[in-house]
Amino acid sequence: MDALSDDGKHGLTLIAFIGSVFSPYYFKGRRRNKDDPRDYCSLNACLYGQERRWTMTERRAGSLSQSASTLSIGPSNLHWHDDETLTVNIKEIGTPIPQRVRGQVRLFPEFINQRAFALDAAGRHFWRPIAPSARVEVTLQRPALRWSGHAYFDHNWGAEPLEDAFIYWDWSRAGMDGAESAILYNIDRRDGTPLSLALHFANDGSLSEFEPPPNHRLPRTPIWRVARSSQADAGHPPRVVKTLEDTPFYSRSVIDSHLLDRPLQAVHESLSLDRFRSPIVQHMLPYRMPRHWR
Repeated sequence: MDALSDDGKHGLTLIAFIGSVFSPYYFKGRRRNKDDPRDYCSLNACLYGQERRWTMTERRAGSLSQSASTLSIGPSNLHWHDDETLTVNIKEIGTPIPQRVRGQVRLFPEFINQRAFALDAAGRHFWRPIAPSARVEVTLQRPALRWSGHAYFDHNWGAEPLEDAFIYWDWSRAGMDGAESAILYNIDRRDGTPLSLALHFANDGSLSEFEPPPNHRLPRTPIWRVARSSQADAGHPPRVVKTLEDTPFYSRSVIDSHLLDRPLQAVHESLSLDRFRSPIVQHMLPYRMPRHWR
C-alpha cells in the first residue's frame, strides 16, 4: 500500500510479507531447505516526512494468523471489511533506531480490480493491482500524526524467488482525475525477454492497456547509486522530485512525468535483483530487518 497526504507533507508505505523476497533469513533458509514461507513474515511500515520511521521485524509461523479476511503478523494486523474497507492496525518498533510506530490506517478503494498479470513467461510470478485508486485515513499515536489522502494497494506472489526470474524492474503509479489512474510496470527478465505493461484505469474502474511509452533514464539514487528509469511520453522525460527510499538494491521516489498526453506526478520504484542477491547486501540487510525467533 502507498498512501500520500493531499498536501504532500506525509507519506506511508505498508507491505505485509509472507516469505519475503527481501528477507536475508529466507534467502539463507531456502538454501538449507528451511523454506516454509510462514516462518518469514513481517509488516514493513515506512513513514516519510519529518517523523520518518522504518519497521520490518521478521517473525516466525507462531506469530502468523490468517483467515479469509484477516492477516495478523505479531501485534499488527490487516482486515478486510466486505471488500469495502481495509483496516491496518500497526504496533511495531522501528529499526535500526528503536522508535515506536502505533496507530491505524484505513483504506477505502474507489473500486476493486479483479485482473491479475503474469510477470514471467512461465507463469510463476503474478501481480494484481487490487485498488488502483483509493482514499486513505491515517491516525497514528506514535508518532502523533493524523492525515488523509489518496492511496494505492496491490499484491505480488510467485512460486520461486524473484531473483531467479528477474534482473531489474521499475514500476510507477500516477493518479489522474477523480479515481482515474495510470500504472507502468517495466521488467528485465533473466531469460532475456522484456515485459512492459501500461495500464489505464478509468473512473468507473474499467481497465484498458495502452502502448508503453519510451523508456527514459533517471538519475541514480544519491547514496547507493541504484539505477532508475521510467516510461513517459516522447519528448517529455520524467524528473525525480523526491527520493523516499535509497537502499543498496531498491529505491522509491516521487517523480514528475507525462503520460497519455498530460502531465502528472507518480510514485516510482526500482528494484535490482542482482544487487539484492550479492553477498555484501545480504550481509547488510539484518541491520535493517531484525528477526524474532519465537
